[in-house]
Amino acid sequence: MRDREERERAYFALLRAREELSDLERYVDHLHAEARRLRRSHSEDLALRAEVRPRLRRVLRASDDELGEITTRRLALIDDEMLRLPGRLEAAAAYVAECERHHDELGGGWDVPGRSAGRRG
Repeated sequence: MRDREERERAYFALLRAREELSDLERYVDHLHAEARRLRRSHSEDLALRAEVRPRLRRVLRASDDELGEITTRRLALIDDEMLRLPGRLEAAAAYVAECERHHDELGGGWDVPGRSAGRRG
């Protein structure tokens, strides 16, 4: 009974570890997409501004600097986060590998979603 409980714990720990790694990978994709969106939006804003005389944009000009600062600050946060992610991804992948080894040592018992035949052992 105890062996079965240990195998179950190992199995669910492996599933959680894989989910965490997958979440981090999706987060990386999200950050890349967000940075592209912000840069594209900024470029489009500058192009639109160029088409209209500044005196006509007086009401909007009051927020131009704030919008630029917020965009710059958000891009800096994204860049900072991207610098930290390789280490987090590496640690998550190492934990998945550790959980796989532990699961295999206990005899497995269940098919683990996401494991390819070549990754065993």
